[in-house]
Amino acid sequence: MIEIPTGLPAEIVPLSWLIGVWEGTGVIDYTIGDEKVSHEFGQRVSFSNDGLPYLNYSSYAWLLDDKLTPLVTEMGYWRLSRPSVEGDPGPGMLPGADPRPYSTTESVETLRNADDGFDVEVSLLHPGGVDELYIGQVKAARIDLATDAVMRSHSAKEYTAATRIYGLVGGHLLWAWDIAALGQDLRTHASARLAKTD
Repeated sequence: MIEIPTGLPAEIVPLSWLIGVWEGTGVIDYTIGDEKVSHEFGQRVSFSNDGLPYLNYSSYAWLLDDKLTPLVTEMGYWRLSRPSVEGDPGPGMLPGADPRPYSTTESVETLRNADDGFDVEVSLLHPGGVDELYIGQVKAARIDLATDAVMRSHSAKEYTAATRIYGLVGGHLLWAWDIAALGQDLRTHASARLAKTD
């Protein structure tokens, strides 16, 4: 059962089932040429809202080895995809004009797409010099994403595209992540099963 927290911006409701802290384990399974990379990892993911029409996201993962070696972190923002209007804040620190757009259930429903879901945008930043912009859709308790753009600093490893799938199954957050990196085409990379801890 999906519990929707009270007091959220109406625009966040289609994504609200993600809100909370999730923790669990997963598997890395990626083939680079003839070499297969396989590891088990632990992960802690947090989705929160600060009153604005997006979710804050952070993730920390570690190898399930003797030392629980830190693996990766990422952070970003998840929101419904729609054109910005006068009522939205920005760019920079510029405040939006009143009234705020899409502040009622009825107005958010006008954003529903032809597939009976909602288009979403997710921006994720990795400390290794990679910034990903995903587009996709949320439909009930499933999210499908594909990169629209990947930016890399001059020092980042090669990484060109990715897809991610998230779903709420039996009260657990399941996800799968395919990547195209290090000269490889888009292929299976990692997946995990997380339970809500908060």
